[in-house]
Amino acid sequence: MKLVRITGSKLLLLVFFTSFILSGQQKTGNIVEYFGKEKINKIEEGKLMHVFTTGLALKVQNMRFNSSSFPEDPVFGKFLMDPFYTPKRGDVFNINFLGQVMPWEAIAVDSTNTFNDGNLRSSYVYLNYYANREQVVLFEASGHSLVLINGLPHEGDHYDFGYNLVPLTLKKGNNTFVLKVGRFPRIRARLIEPKQKVQFTTRDMTLPDILVEEDQAYLGAIRLVNATENWVKSHRVKSTVNGAILETKMADIPPMSVQKVGFTIAAVTDSASYGTNDLKVEVWDGNNELVDSKTIPIQVKSKHIHHKRTLQSHIDGSIQYYSVAPSLQTDLEDSALFLSVHGASVEAVNQANAYKKKDWGNLIAPTNRRPFGFAWEDWGRLDALEVLSEAKRIYNPHPNKIYLTGHSMGGHGTWYLGATYPDHFAAIAPCAGYPDLLLYRDSFLNRLKEMPEAELNRYGMTPKALERLKMDDVKTPVEQMIERAGTPSRTLKLIRNYLHHGVYILHGEKDNVVPTYLARDMRERLGKFHPDFSYYEYPGGEHWYGDHSVDWDPLFNFFKERTIPEDSSMTKLEFYTGSPGVSSKSHFITIHQQEKAFEVSSFHFTNEKGCHITTDNVALIEVDFRTLEDTISQLVIDGSKFKISKKDKTFFKKETDQWRMTSAPSLQEKGPHRNGGFKDAFRHNVLLVYATQGTEMENEWYYNRARFDAETFWYRANGHIDMVRDVDFSLKAYPNRNVVLYGNADNNAAWDQLLKNCPIQVKDYGVNINGKTLFGNQWGMYFIVPRTDSDLASVGVVTATGSKGMKAAYMNHYLVNGTTFPDVVLFDDTVLTEGMRAVKWAGFFGNDWSIDGGDFEWK
Repeated sequence: MKLVRITGSKLLLLVFFTSFILSGQQKTGNIVEYFGKEKINKIEEGKLMHVFTTGLALKVQNMRFNSSSFPEDPVFGKFLMDPFYTPKRGDVFNINFLGQVMPWEAIAVDSTNTFNDGNLRSSYVYLNYYANREQVVLFEASGHSLVLINGLPHEGDHYDFGYNLVPLTLKKGNNTFVLKVGRFPRIRARLIEPKQKVQFTTRDMTLPDILVEEDQAYLGAIRLVNATENWVKSHRVKSTVNGAILETKMADIPPMSVQKVGFTIAAVTDSASYGTNDLKVEVWDGNNELVDSKTIPIQVKSKHIHHKRTLQSHIDGSIQYYSVAPSLQTDLEDSALFLSVHGASVEAVNQANAYKKKDWGNLIAPTNRRPFGFAWEDWGRLDALEVLSEAKRIYNPHPNKIYLTGHSMGGHGTWYLGATYPDHFAAIAPCAGYPDLLLYRDSFLNRLKEMPEAELNRYGMTPKALERLKMDDVKTPVEQMIERAGTPSRTLKLIRNYLHHGVYILHGEKDNVVPTYLARDMRERLGKFHPDFSYYEYPGGEHWYGDHSVDWDPLFNFFKERTIPEDSSMTKLEFYTGSPGVSSKSHFITIHQQEKAFEVSSFHFTNEKGCHITTDNVALIEVDFRTLEDTISQLVIDGSKFKISKKDKTFFKKETDQWRMTSAPSLQEKGPHRNGGFKDAFRHNVLLVYATQGTEMENEWYYNRARFDAETFWYRANGHIDMVRDVDFSLKAYPNRNVVLYGNADNNAAWDQLLKNCPIQVKDYGVNINGKTLFGNQWGMYFIVPRTDSDLASVGVVTATGSKGMKAAYMNHYLVNGTTFPDVVLFDDTVLTEGMRAVKWAGFFGNDWSIDGGDFEWK
């Protein structure tokens, strides 16, 4: 029997310490419907067909820490690579690195039809259903992070929301379901016979409050189930409220999928309609036939009380909501605007409700895309920026009176957003926050080291396993390259950006969720250089000690005394960034390009004794002289002198350690508009284009792979990503949109339209990189390049050379916060058992998007 390492991921370790976060914080509540006898038949989408009551469980203990970008998963790896693997009770899956056997053990549900056992933590559950005939069903499960259904991956329900429905066709005979247990040691699963082939589900809707003072159309979203093998096309959604009807053309829905579709809602301007109203939502097909209808409660309110608003996101075209605590004054001019970012598990509505109305400004609370979301990084960061921009449009605040605060995970969001976009805010106030995600993880790791063995077992750890966690501190050059892609998230590397604004730190004296020593550490760090910060420990306060945890008068008084300075008044300015694609500017200076991608870049400006800029790791910089004083006639950059003859935007480029004045850079080069990192593919109204020109297995796999990403982005980001077949894609039909392409040059018909001149070419026989070919069917790859017909859009590629590489590429951890991906990663099929060690090539293209000018590491 082969001895293997059975390990876990950074993500799973983060899940462990997230359980601490939930212990003392506001909670949204669990909406899942348990499958107990009294509720077992309450299914709006159809009728109960089968409840899974017995199965097998495999416990994977003694996890070793490793990067969650490429988590080791030998269990899913076995099922993916060996489609005929059928475990039986007592079968030994393998032996872990401590020499312990790992048997499949029988499990059964409790009285609520739940597999509910503390021993399920860090386990996999194998379920089987024998079908007498081929049949379309909905698979509903909760409590799992991922599931393989007959060998194809689908997103899970990590947080027990009760949202998940997976349409599938049961094959005649055995059908297998392999579930990875999520945050909590419980799993529920059942099969539903759908009441109709195309239908609405009211699980997970996004709705606004209708505001009687605003005569405008509103945006909402509801999920549509397509349990057919055909596309749902040319359908429309009709909404009716208070007798007013609006129609919205619906995006096409792929076969066997569930998509969240947006629609418009009419205004209600009659104050007599205050309170709960009926919203009727119908879907009609192209033949003007009614397909399905739902009646949903919707709130009609005044905009002068706490309420919800919705907007359409530029990331994916989805409908998102944010919550508002409006000002006490209804005719306020030159008001302040407070951006408040919530903690893990907290809905934006609850965040805003924790604040009483202020007499000098409006408070807005974005969602981070979900109550857990992205820790205000990645797409959570973009959500905060979108909401801030929308709120500025609506409330027209004084541009110098913008403030940032948040609690717990939102406290981290405050530290992170404040360091990343320092010129956006006059002051920030992190409450019970940890500054850096990795620092917080390490603090939990230190707590693990001090735990008695009995408590370690709670987390699937042993002392010996804990020692192995420390081994991952040693990184190979390839691992260092992948980790480097996370530099924009390393808040403490950007700490001097806090000089832009005042900082008020609020923390409970006895917080054992986000330990108080993290706040004290930030007080010590800021005390070494920052002239304008305040620190307060709430006496006896734990993690959450009532509304004063966020709505603290001294904090808002601190805000009131600070404004964003005018550019013309600034005599000193310094700024740091990990990537111009994430954050590129402060006030009147913009970093367009770096010398070394995704390392910290900075500039220091002074106009006290002449106008000087010193830089570090900057290749191209812009200075906007239009907002500065007319007296500036000369600029010195790192010793190079330039005469300034007119007030305009001026660009400077560094070549062989010397600066020269240059023209505006080509948008075909890297810059703030498009700078890479593979995750950046999932924005700019992203479109998924999947292969249909391969073998039957390839076509099924790449379609499912695209659908898997769409499912994941819906679950994690409340998203809606359009999908399209390669043969239906054209540059003209989908202009200026990011594209994620699934497949290779042999099986995806859109490859040549998007990637004909790309320095990386992937075919069934191998990968060609700048003229060099790696042969074999085991290669998988993710990379991002510019879309050459657009000045803005990018093309992300999920590709493989054959069936082995294709299955190795199934893990979609690029849609998980805390993971890091450079422009290119190449790996082989051992990635499922070896994790990061299976990555063979990784790095960043040059500023001209070339390989020759880039920075890569080979293994």
